[in-house]
Amino acid sequence: MEAFIAIVTQIDTWIWGIPMIAILTISHLFCTWRTGFIQLKIPKAIKLSVTNDPNAEGDISQFGALCTALSGTLGVGCIVGVATAIIYGGPGAVFWMWIMGILGMATKYSETYIAVKYRVRDVKGKMCGGAMYVWERAFKKKNKDGSEGKTPWWAKVGAICFAVFTAIATLGTGSAIQASAISESIAFYFPDFPQWIIAIVICVITFAVIYGGVQAISKVCEKLIPFMTVAYLLGTFTLLILNWQYFIPAVVAIVQSAFSDQAIFGGAIGSGISVALQYGMARGLFSNESGLGTAPIVASAAATKNPARQSLVAMTGAFWSTVVICAITGIALVGSMMANPELVGAEAQTLTLQAFQQIPYVGGPMLCFSLAMFAFSTIIGWSYYANRSICYLFGHRAVQIFMILYLIAAFIGGAGFGDVIWGISDITNALMAIPNVVVVVLLSKVIGKETHDYVWENNLDAPSNDVVVEVDH
Repeated sequence: MEAFIAIVTQIDTWIWGIPMIAILTISHLFCTWRTGFIQLKIPKAIKLSVTNDPNAEGDISQFGALCTALSGTLGVGCIVGVATAIIYGGPGAVFWMWIMGILGMATKYSETYIAVKYRVRDVKGKMCGGAMYVWERAFKKKNKDGSEGKTPWWAKVGAICFAVFTAIATLGTGSAIQASAISESIAFYFPDFPQWIIAIVICVITFAVIYGGVQAISKVCEKLIPFMTVAYLLGTFTLLILNWQYFIPAVVAIVQSAFSDQAIFGGAIGSGISVALQYGMARGLFSNESGLGTAPIVASAAATKNPARQSLVAMTGAFWSTVVICAITGIALVGSMMANPELVGAEAQTLTLQAFQQIPYVGGPMLCFSLAMFAFSTIIGWSYYANRSICYLFGHRAVQIFMILYLIAAFIGGAGFGDVIWGISDITNALMAIPNVVVVVLLSKVIGKETHDYVWENNLDAPSNDVVVEVDH
């Protein structure tokens, strides 16, 4: 078993290195060009994210879809991921995380656009979407009567690969590793409390939420995401205030070390531009999930007049998770390390916790609570991705069976045995990005043209001409 874990870890490390950085970075740059630098529309996008579209087709609100998508991105990647980037890549890694967040907004917009454009309605009347349905519908040739024809075999392969990789990835990324984060947070303050009991509680609460479907998930996320984000940011801003004299030096160190080989903190951290670039880009890509194709699955269920509106809303997810939260976390951690040199030697898993413990009495518990809530929101958010992927592959009946596996994965992770599941799912997490990015590139001309018509020509209130077809599953 140890040999198998070592092999999985080695593959995981390789695929999340240069290959995925190259694929997703090129995608971000390409989508930025194709959409005419859609990032400039972020003020409009933020306004749309809190505006309902009552007369549009969909199962949940635009804000509900955004919160559900954010539930899958905010959390361990935005907190522990930043610490990991700083420890191994130096302060400059924070700068490159920020850059990847800005560029990733274009990919998030693009992948959501085609997911909403080609969404379908299932046998229960619910909206379904995601890269699997884009592959399924976008390349069909029209029949003589104008109806959709058959899907080409190569497009079907793309759809199935995305759905399979997504389903497997949810077991680790969405379930096991998040449950592990929750139990570890609780165990830090209650080390004698049995982890298996924590795992059972996680499973029971998760079941109670996901049983109600996307409406229940989105309602919980609408309440949970804003609350826990504000709570975490209050703690982070408190750190910035406590170390206010290091705020400017921290920002300067982050920018300078992004373009310099000079080591920071007396040579203890900082290995040059290439390492800062690698870790910053890798953690930035992981923190907002732009290009993985997850957020478009839930965005397809949103009530929206046209694809552009919901795509702009989805784009704000990358903005909040990486451009805002990761950046603030990075500045707070670098400032704390400058104020407290003993933090320089801390491990990535404990750096953020030790920094928060500077806040008397409430700092440590506040962070542990935030980590637990972020992780729980990811569990329920990713359960919907699992639901839609399995439904596409095997139909509604298979969803209940897979949800049992999803809860079992949560129990295994919560009980402290999720290493193997995490390694395998992390690999499939990367693999599902490939068919997603490929279909975005193939349909980039459509995305660019319609984005120009809807967004840059100020026609965001125009109804869509896209047809929502019904499927037999």
